[in-house]
Amino acid sequence: MFTKKLSIIALLAIGTLNSVAQDQDPKAKKILDELSVKTKAYTTIKAEFTWVIEKKDKTKDTQSGKIQTKGNKYKLEIPGHVIYCDGKTVWDHIKDANEVQIKDMEAGGEDAISPTNIFTIYEKGFKYKFDGEDATTQNISLFPTNPDKKKFHTIKLTIDKTKKQITSVKMFMKDGTTQTYTIKTFAGSIPIADTEFVFDTKAHKGISIEDLR
Repeated sequence: MFTKKLSIIALLAIGTLNSVAQDQDPKAKKILDELSVKTKAYTTIKAEFTWVIEKKDKTKDTQSGKIQTKGNKYKLEIPGHVIYCDGKTVWDHIKDANEVQIKDMEAGGEDAISPTNIFTIYEKGFKYKFDGEDATTQNISLFPTNPDKKKFHTIKLTIDKTKKQITSVKMFMKDGTTQTYTIKTFAGSIPIADTEFVFDTKAHKGISIEDLR
């Protein structure tokens, strides 16, 4: 359940891409390098997003969420859950059940997905191609270099040319569904207290605590 939640926000990738092959598109690389410089200069990030899943039968499900990051700390708010991480411990607050599940933060390899790297997730493990531009946006496609290990085959990014920020991410899944993430608000390098990334059990009367560490 928790892994599924992380996969949701991992699609909000904003960041940079280093060359993983000599046949990378130089136009796309230049754009992503510019994103890299700007994104990595942020000490903190706050963003609000909408998430639309469209199935093969054209039915849609729309949700919204919020994410805050500071170094390896994060706070994720999605329907029914608020997930906190102070860089070592993860608290998943299941609001309707008045329950919190506590886990150790997972450490993964270079392809691992976590809220701390969602804005630079495609820094490694993707090839990329410039798809065109208009007066205000640029479009880039990402293709995983290890497709057998992914549930998707393509990610399409829309980038604001002036702000050097991604405005939407569309993921094409292998099962025929699409998932589109639209960034509604984005703010970088604003003050965020470390206490924002720690769940305070004392502030939630009668909460059930499930320690899975």
